[in-house]
Amino acid sequence: MPHHSEKALSVTWQEVHRDARELARRLKKKGPWQGIVAITRGGLVPAAILARELNIRLIDTVCVTSYENESNQTAVTVLKPVIAAEDGGRGWLVVDDLVDTGKTAKEVRAMLPNAHFATIYAKPQGRPLTDTTIGEVPQDVWVYFPWDTAPLFIKPISEEE
Repeated sequence: MPHHSEKALSVTWQEVHRDARELARRLKKKGPWQGIVAITRGGLVPAAILARELNIRLIDTVCVTSYENESNQTAVTVLKPVIAAEDGGRGWLVVDDLVDTGKTAKEVRAMLPNAHFATIYAKPQGRPLTDTTIGEVPQDVWVYFPWDTAPLFIKPISEEE
């Protein structure tokens, strides 16, 4: 059931991989990069793909939460600050899966004002806070990433009662 609306978008592993590789193509032209800061948890998978594609070995995380649970967005809480904050993050990529309202992005941008903020997807409210993104999603659409869902066995119709 979608959380914030009746509209939902399920993104597959293949789509995440394809879009993260396209993000890497765009970012390659803007580099070189000192390292990547992944915003946990959603930025971990895209960061791993970008690290491989751009041959980046130095990866840090900033651990931020802005959801009480999957459906209630709250104030941003920094659980672990970024270590790579020298020179305001100049030469670093900050990576997330999605920028939604921009609350998390604002907090991380305050920590790393000189870093390049890249996301796979962006909603209109958060889009102005990103430097590079691949796809735009309407604000009222809840995005389900493959790490948030699991395939389930469904009985064949012949076995239904």
